[in-house]
Amino acid sequence: MAETPNKTVPKTMTAIEIKQFGGPEQLVPATRPVPVPGSGEMLIKVAAAGVNRPDVLQRQGNYAPPSGASDLPGLEVAGVVAALGPDVSTWKGVSNWKVGDRATALLAGGGYAEYATAPIPQCLPAPRGLGMIEAAAIPETFFTVWTNVFERGQLKPGESFLVHGGSSGIGTVAIQLAKVWGARVFATASGNAKCKACEDLGAERCVDYRSEDFTKVIGELVGEKGVDVILDMIGGDYTAKNIQLLAMEGRSVQIATLRGAKVEINLAQVMMKRLTLTGSTLRSRSVEQKGAVAREVYRNVWPWLEEGKVKPVIYKAFTLKEAADAHRLMESSNHIGKIVLTV
Repeated sequence: MAETPNKTVPKTMTAIEIKQFGGPEQLVPATRPVPVPGSGEMLIKVAAAGVNRPDVLQRQGNYAPPSGASDLPGLEVAGVVAALGPDVSTWKGVSNWKVGDRATALLAGGGYAEYATAPIPQCLPAPRGLGMIEAAAIPETFFTVWTNVFERGQLKPGESFLVHGGSSGIGTVAIQLAKVWGARVFATASGNAKCKACEDLGAERCVDYRSEDFTKVIGELVGEKGVDVILDMIGGDYTAKNIQLLAMEGRSVQIATLRGAKVEINLAQVMMKRLTLTGSTLRSRSVEQKGAVAREVYRNVWPWLEEGKVKPVIYKAFTLKEAADAHRLMESSNHIGKIVLTV
């Protein structure tokens, strides 16, 4: 049975729509019906929503939501449980949820709104000691890093790890998690301020890609052995350089292609070093698959969050109606860490 919703839940809400594909100005406030949680879902009264690069791509018309997902942007939220849909107890999650609980959730869309629904397996209790702005900045980045670095990349304590885009939301999380895991961490970023931020978070060395060759700088630091795991959101000409830098049995994990998806590589190097070139996306995975990632993140990472060993890096918070300004900042790449909308 569904749990009785909070009596203060209204019929309509403010949400940010994509008026038409284009620039940030196409993000406009609109009135929408409050969504009704379906089987195995919860309704969250949103306190904050994370802003991510896929939101920008969706606004531009380059990243359509999965079938059945909300057309509103927004892949992660934090807030309070306002209602529970039917059959909640039959869906495998990490908590016996009730109305009023603090939650953070990974969404397939719909986060830029006063209310959002989320499948129970993709919901986790907001970490103790963190506010809603920080909690909203967790799911998309922490889930992405965990499944790609530690599941696909199989990073082990004592190995070396390189993340490109180290000052991004993904990068700042990857540096911290790899460091706490016991890896030797390196990063690339643009400019002294971003590189210093990466090193303050735990990177042994951050290479300014505008003025330095990361293969040379990091290659000298790791020696002939090379780097064990690389997390790459750049693609393009970085791919061949990654292959050159990887250690024997090294793993390169692709999560975005900012410099292009089509590349030319030397397969002989891949074979000689027995490399693994892999990658993934998160948004298109099934609820069951995302739920499995959520449970692993909860088991492995939540203790670190609640102990203060790792935390989301918040650069700036905008109000919901300032979503266009948040996207302008995202596209400028002048931020370090996460951008969040407050509701």
